[in-house]
Amino acid sequence: MRHLIVLILLITAAADSHAQLLKARELFSRADSLRGRLTPLRTCYDVNYYHLDVRIDPDRRHIAGSNLFAFTAVNDFNRLQVDLFDNLRIDSIVYRGQQLPFTREYNAVFIDFPKVMNAGQSDSFTVFYSGYPLQAKRAPWDGGFDFKKDSNGKHWIATACQGLGASVWWPNKDHQSDEVDSMLISISVPNGLTNVSNGRFRGSEDLGDGYTRFNWFVSNPINNYNIAANIGDYVHFADTFHGEKGILDLDYWVLRENESKAKPHFAANVKPMLRAFEHWFGPYPFYDDGYKLVETAHLGMEHQSAIAYGNKYQNGYLGRDGSDTGWGEKWDFIIIHESGHEWFGNSITSNDLADMWIHESFTNYSESLYIEYHFGKRAGQEYIHGNRRSIQNLAPMIGHYHVNNEGSVDMYNKGGVLHNMVRTIIDDDEKWRQILRGLNRKFYHSTVDYGDIVNYISEQSGKNLSQLYAQYVRHASIPTLEFTFSEDGRAFCRWIADAQDFDMPVRARTKGGTYQFIQPKRQFTPVGITGLTRDNLEVDTFNFYIGVLVE
Repeated sequence: MRHLIVLILLITAAADSHAQLLKARELFSRADSLRGRLTPLRTCYDVNYYHLDVRIDPDRRHIAGSNLFAFTAVNDFNRLQVDLFDNLRIDSIVYRGQQLPFTREYNAVFIDFPKVMNAGQSDSFTVFYSGYPLQAKRAPWDGGFDFKKDSNGKHWIATACQGLGASVWWPNKDHQSDEVDSMLISISVPNGLTNVSNGRFRGSEDLGDGYTRFNWFVSNPINNYNIAANIGDYVHFADTFHGEKGILDLDYWVLRENESKAKPHFAANVKPMLRAFEHWFGPYPFYDDGYKLVETAHLGMEHQSAIAYGNKYQNGYLGRDGSDTGWGEKWDFIIIHESGHEWFGNSITSNDLADMWIHESFTNYSESLYIEYHFGKRAGQEYIHGNRRSIQNLAPMIGHYHVNNEGSVDMYNKGGVLHNMVRTIIDDDEKWRQILRGLNRKFYHSTVDYGDIVNYISEQSGKNLSQLYAQYVRHASIPTLEFTFSEDGRAFCRWIADAQDFDMPVRARTKGGTYQFIQPKRQFTPVGITGLTRDNLEVDTFNFYIGVLVE
């Protein structure tokens, strides 16, 4: 008879049914391929600079403007693709004073040039457009414009478009692999309102027609979905942080009515966050562009150097602790989590949306590292263990490549658990910290994929972690460690797992003893712990997210 110690296997009829539904939904369209695939019409040019210049009419919920594309030809070409949602009208595309012909297919725009652009040539063109952008119904989880009003009846507007794509509101090469090197963002809004975008404020201009243009300049590489407009009756206050690279400017833009609440709340959260994350990850990645929090009506988003904040000046996640441990009630979830993305998601960005697990797993893990820095290692591990309660194990953390598809929501909490396991296996906390800092040095302001991250951690740790990452990222289920005992009392164990040649080391002990690492294989092998029995076997399921089965 088999006795269950810990068995976290969601292989049930309900799960099988859910899996069939997931498979049915994984039918991708031509529009998905046009958005997600790097065809020669997209790889032929590298975007160096954008100037987005847009007027927003809040009453009509209408936008009109232009985006300048400054680029370098990677290959010879006379045709390329840009992206803009097809509910927005392209008024013209201008190159050296000449209007260019173009065609549209779904949200892709194909532009024909009058001559061949030679590899290495730098040039530019401008797309003029207008229309009524998609309105988010549940920002930031869907996407588009979030048109709201504050308690005084003044317009309060924000954009949020991760996953859906920046082309929902402005024309660009909408693929994460090509981050523009720098960008000028010019947003014109009715007088009396303020627009706050990414980077440094470059001044405002009264246009003389009831509108004011606000100019913001981003000097560091930035991915498209991070570009944001935030419009409201804002007040501004500032501070500085003395960090690893010198003085970092801290700027806060909040609704006028919330200034008195914002000042003490931000003071209690931001500098402690920066101290913790610079300790673990290295310098804040965007000293040149500063650090900002901008109050929004939606909950939050990791907009680079202009993080959207809507957690209502309270600790937890809208006042709740998802881990149910109490540790999540001691800090503001949105400030800590979204700021963690400045390192993982903004400085280190996945080439393809399928690898969004890189962004979210490390950022989820950063929450526990924040706790550890301020409250101790055990507290951080308790928090991350508590987060298991929402893991579903119904679909992989990784998505499908080339179709703009992200993986399952498990990329958050299961991803954080994964990194805690890797740290436990490395068994050297300072080496682990240097690996995290090393990731941020090696891939600073870069785009990466699955192999870049897994190979780096394996190389720096001196351990082959490829099958561990394959199991937890590429497969939905978790592995099970099965034990059996021979008639003479000897203990044997093996892994039951999806990943080929899965061989993750794990910690076990006799009850009350000291944990020892064992190295199970796919076949039964001796455990090698003296005195181990069915009754006194303990596996470190606090740090290892596995099922355990004892025969």
